[in-house]
Amino acid sequence: MRELGLGLLLTVLVTGLMVLAWGGEALIPGATFGLLATAIQVAALRALVPLEDSPSSKFASRYLLGVTLRLIGVVLVFVAIGLRRDLFPPLPTAFGYLGVVITLLLTEVRLFR
Repeated sequence: MRELGLGLLLTVLVTGLMVLAWGGEALIPGATFGLLATAIQVAALRALVPLEDSPSSKFASRYLLGVTLRLIGVVLVFVAIGLRRDLFPPLPTAFGYLGVVITLLLTEVRLFR
């Protein structure tokens, strides 16, 4: 799947940029939450793609599932920061997740155009 490859590439790119900006402390949160964002996006798209031509009620419920998965990712960012602030500093953790998930979400819009 194209999104998986793009997500992995984005994870490496975002993590690399964060390591340049914040040093080695950004490596673990960037990689961890970049991979989480990739997994969430792939799962959300797998839920949607078979229903492209189905009735709008089924499509809407599957779309809501994808939104919920992404929201769970945001909650996990806050949980990680709250539980292990030493391992997951706030800015690198948030940028690791959002940098990948937002970019992948923008590619999803092009998929359904």
